[in-house]
Amino acid sequence: MTTPITGTAAGVPFTALGPADGGPAPLIITWHMLDAPRSDPAFAAALPMHGLPAWRVHLGMPMCGARMVNGSMDAALELVHKDPLMAYLHPFVEQAVSEFPAALASIREQLPVGEGPIGVLGGSLGGAVALRVLADTQTPIFAGAVVNAAIRMRSVVELFPGEYPYDAASTKAVDSLDFLAKTDVLAERAPLLVVSGEQDHPGLRADALTLTEAMGERAELLSIPGMAHPLAEEPGIEPAPQLPHARAVDDGLIAWFGRHLRSLG
Repeated sequence: MTTPITGTAAGVPFTALGPADGGPAPLIITWHMLDAPRSDPAFAAALPMHGLPAWRVHLGMPMCGARMVNGSMDAALELVHKDPLMAYLHPFVEQAVSEFPAALASIREQLPVGEGPIGVLGGSLGGAVALRVLADTQTPIFAGAVVNAAIRMRSVVELFPGEYPYDAASTKAVDSLDFLAKTDVLAERAPLLVVSGEQDHPGLRADALTLTEAMGERAELLSIPGMAHPLAEEPGIEPAPQLPHARAVDDGLIAWFGRHLRSLG
């Protein structure tokens, strides 16, 4: 196991884990959940993917981890109460995606990862970021994976109390994050592993099954029996011992990315 490296990439905090020898290797970028584990070091501890011949760089999401306001998630929770879609979900994804190109360039300057195709991984809301990078950027990607992901943002909005009052702007925003409508583009871009806990929120679970089926041979489904939505115990900000369900996810990711790393030659 390698010691985590922490730093910032164009202002984005990251936790990096290198290959066993710490030398040049391909790159896998991840975006964490906003449920536990809700920071880049906590996500790195939950899904370290040890043994892969790759650098795994876990990026911090907005207002999480090192970017929490006054050291807590209270400011983010205030945005949830203000407007879960337009103040929280949509802008967090948009900011993470907009930060990605400069962060990637900075990581390439700091770590021996080369200029080749990368892997991408996202959990929960971070899954929407990974899917957006797949669907809406030209970054070369050799493989992707999502875990209990926000595949269709309307399904996520439905998890919040009350009926959401959609208008023209919020309808446009939520539809821009409907990746069931972008399966053809996703299938063209890279093979995708869809990891889904069998006890995840029913809407998110249904979206995972639908996405896998729609992508055909370009996607694989990994169902984790007994796993609900989080991958770690609360509060999920600091690194913690890997839970059994997270270990099962981690094993699946190691096998998935290992297979596609070998295809890079």
